[in-house]
Amino acid sequence: MPLFPTAPVRILPYFGYRNARRLHVSARALRAEKPDFRGSGRWQAMRTMISQFASHEMSDVEVRLEIERQGGERTQIVRHTDKEGFVRFDVELDDEWALPDHTSWDVVGLHWRNERGEHSVDAHVLAPGSRSSLGVISDIDDTIIETGITGNLRSVARNWRRVLAQLPDERVAVPGADVFYSSLGGGRVLRKEEAHTGERIPATHRPFFYVSSSPWNLFSYLVAFKRMRRMPLGPIFLRDWGLNRETFGSGSHGSHKTEAIDHIVRTYPERRFALIGDDTQGDLPAFGDVVRRHPERIAAVFIRTTAGAFSAEETAAKKAIEDSGVPLWLGDSYEIGQDFLVKAGVSAVGDTAKIVEAVEKGGKSVAGDANERSDKGGQ
Repeated sequence: MPLFPTAPVRILPYFGYRNARRLHVSARALRAEKPDFRGSGRWQAMRTMISQFASHEMSDVEVRLEIERQGGERTQIVRHTDKEGFVRFDVELDDEWALPDHTSWDVVGLHWRNERGEHSVDAHVLAPGSRSSLGVISDIDDTIIETGITGNLRSVARNWRRVLAQLPDERVAVPGADVFYSSLGGGRVLRKEEAHTGERIPATHRPFFYVSSSPWNLFSYLVAFKRMRRMPLGPIFLRDWGLNRETFGSGSHGSHKTEAIDHIVRTYPERRFALIGDDTQGDLPAFGDVVRRHPERIAAVFIRTTAGAFSAEETAAKKAIEDSGVPLWLGDSYEIGQDFLVKAGVSAVGDTAKIVEAVEKGGKSVAGDANERSDKGGQ
C-alpha cells in the first residue's frame, strides 16, 4: 500500500538523450513526496527506501514537453501518462538541432497540473559531442555498486537489508570504480543548480549510458549514489518490475540489456562504444550478442570478474568477442584496469585508439588468467 496516497501528483523526469534527428525523454507521474536521501537513522532509511517501491503511479496525467530550438523558437508536445504512470516523448528534430562540439546536457521543460495548480520541472537530455568518437555503455548492478536487488526472489530476500536499510551514501561502491569511470569520462558531473529550458550544461567529455535490470523505482537512488561519488551521469535504461517470471527470470536480464544497448548503438551510428559490466548477471553473454551484431561499433569490452568459473554460455560469448577482434579485458580489480588507462595516456582528452591499445596490451594476460580459471573450474 502506498505510503503517500494523498500527496500531490508530481512528475519525476528521467535523463533523456538525443542525436541530431530525434530527442528521447521520459518521466513518471507519481503521487508521492520527493525522496530525501540525506536522512539519518535506520528507520528513516527504511521509510525512504520503502516509499520508492510503494510508489503510487498516476495514469492519464497530461504532460507537456517544452523544448527550445537553437534559434530560440519554443515547441510544446503533449502526451498522457500510461497505466504505470510513464510518459515517453520521441520527438523528431529539424536541421537546426546539430550536435554540439562537446558533450552537453540540453535542458527541456515538463509541465503538468495537479490539485495545487500548474507545475513544471526541468529535464536533462544528453547530447553527445561531435568531437568525441567514443561512448561508454555500462551496467550498474555489481559493476559500480554492490547490490543484490536483482535476480530471483531468494536473492532479493537475502539482500533485503542492503536494499531497504541503506541510503546512497551508505552503499558499498565497487572498489576503484569511481576513479576508473572518472578517467573514462573526464569533464564534470551534472550540477544540481536550477537551469532553464533551452540552456546547455557541460557534461563529461565522453557520453555515458547505463543499462540495468533494477526497477525504475530506484532511478533517483542510483543518481544520488553516483553524484555522491562524482561518477559520470548519463541516461539510465531500467525496467518496470512485476511479480512474475519475466521480471525475475535470469534470461530477462540479458535480453533487457541487449535490447537497450542495440538501441543506443543504432541511435548513434557514427560512434563507437566501450562496454563495461561484470560476470554476475549475464553481462558477458549480452555483450557477446551485441558484438556479434555490431563488431565494428564496439571499441572494447571490460568485464569485472568475481563469480568464479565461467558458464558454458559465458565461455562461448568470450570466444565470440575474441574471434570478432574486439579487445576484451577481464579482471577482478578496477585498479588494474586503471593502470591500463594510465599507461595508455587516457585522460579527459584521450581517444578511442588509446583505450583500445590499453585493453589489447593488458587484456591478454588477464584473459589468459580467466581461461585458466575457467578450465580449472570445469575439471
